Amino acid sequence: MAAPLIRSAESQEALAAFVHFQDVVYAHRSARWPASVQFDLRVLRGEHPFARGRTMRPFLAYERNRVVARVLAVIDQHYQRHWQERLGHLWWFEALPDSREAVQRLMDAACAWLQQQGAEAARAGYGMLEFPFVIDEYESLPPTILRHNPPYYHALLKNAGFELEKGFVDYKIAVRPELIARWEHALLAARRAGYEILPLREVPEDRRVSEFTATFNEAFRAHWGWTPFTEAEIRSLFAALTPLGMLDTSVLAYYNGEPVGMLLVTPEHSRDAVLRPGRVLSDAEKLNVLAIGVCPAARGKGVNMAMAGYGLLQLVRRGAKYLSYTLVLDDNWPSRRTGEKLGGYVCANYVAYRRNFRR
Repeated sequence: MAAPLIRSAESQEALAAFVHFQDVVYAHRSARWPASVQFDLRVLRGEHPFARGRTMRPFLAYERNRVVARVLAVIDQHYQRHWQERLGHLWWFEALPDSREAVQRLMDAACAWLQQQGAEAARAGYGMLEFPFVIDEYESLPPTILRHNPPYYHALLKNAGFELEKGFVDYKIAVRPELIARWEHALLAARRAGYEILPLREVPEDRRVSEFTATFNEAFRAHWGWTPFTEAEIRSLFAALTPLGMLDTSVLAYYNGEPVGMLLVTPEHSRDAVLRPGRVLSDAEKLNVLAIGVCPAARGKGVNMAMAGYGLLQLVRRGAKYLSYTLVLDDNWPSRRTGEKLGGYVCANYVAYRRNFRR
């Protein structure tokens, strides 16, 4: 049998094949999130704010003239400048079963290109538009941004020279009356202490993006693997998520008029999921996405619980019966304790991988 063929996706036809390959890989699932075709194409073509400051090269692996794997190699100048680390990223990896040799050749080609750009290692499973690989919950529909990769990905990546770099957990919350009371109390306590928890809709539009971006970046500045946002990127996120109700569920926290914390909550929109005939989503699969951060000077004062409480209460008013605290690093115990105080329990585990070029 002929060896797999690795090509850089340069033509419009190849880019379309790259984007639509996600739907090919997950067609077997009874519930899945479809490919974000227009968004992905704009990024690949360099037309989206998330493409600025990033050099990208999409790769496709073919066997018998059929795409069997893909990956996007990225040199992220924002990341490298922030961390002073010559790291490359591998985004959007997907592969069909029985593609071991093709994936190995694909990753060799992508890593060789990254090395030519000056990178000393590659990370798969965490980056600006890249999320970790699930390792245990393979059937349920996860929150929108999270992966629902098949189990065989881990063997493919390990065979291609990657090693485990970082672990993550996802927390889920079953709504109960005593939790609602806890969230209401946390919100009230923070307001009595002088903190203002303001939904983004009430933040003046001329300040909303700039203050949210600066607060997000300050809160996550030392977070492992974090890449700072630009205002253009946050503006594009707001434009995409506002129709889902994000401005009502997300907040900025202020103290003496200065922003000290942020909460980004995207309400569930499981109506956009692709379901096989007869597949019905359970309430536990209709989940929001949540990201929370508190600036160092305001930590330990209950701002995290107050902001999260506000967002979760808004979701409950919309009818949510289950809520997601979403991804947390395994060793980020302050955030994990917040998830537990909110009533969350670990529902899934995820990992990121790394391939060092000088082994």
